[in-house]
Amino acid sequence: MDTQWPRWEVFKKDTAKKPYQAVGSVHAADADHALLNARNVFVRRPQAVSLWVAPAAVIFSRTAEQLEQGNPLPDVDQSVQQTYQIFRKATHRRSMTFMDHIGQVEAPSPAHALQAAIAQFPDPPALAWWIIPADQIISSGEDREMAAAWFDPAKTKTYKHQSAYGFVSARPQGRRRSGAKDE
Repeated sequence: MDTQWPRWEVFKKDTAKKPYQAVGSVHAADADHALLNARNVFVRRPQAVSLWVAPAAVIFSRTAEQLEQGNPLPDVDQSVQQTYQIFRKATHRRSMTFMDHIGQVEAPSPAHALQAAIAQFPDPPALAWWIIPADQIISSGEDREMAAAWFDPAKTKTYKHQSAYGFVSARPQGRRRSGAKDE
């Protein structure tokens, strides 16, 4: 029996001009709980203006290697279109984020949405894609009053990236701690 809450992927928007970026995941009982957990984990110090969460189970993902193998598109009713949000990983560069939001497409299925995304967003080449039904993404909202309560407190907190801290080195010879006895 699985005793863990469902996993939700978290997408953070640092500023109004930056895209949503996948920053990690949280476990939560429902969407509201996922948003609160995401805020507590990913917005304690770094800047943010908005969060999205989506159930990990609804994400259609493909790597470049999987796409090279070629998968036929499923037969679906082409008349029923749905909006999908498109995320792409385009570099192996290490960072705090995994995927960038690059846009949305209308398609009858996630596989068709991926095909449309590859055609619409060819550059830079993708290492991986995430396709998420737009109606499955839950947002912290664009309400300025709520955003102020959720995100403004983090602006005044000092945040240092781990690379800002120096290395721990051995204590110089000849210096003793106070209270240390000679041997």
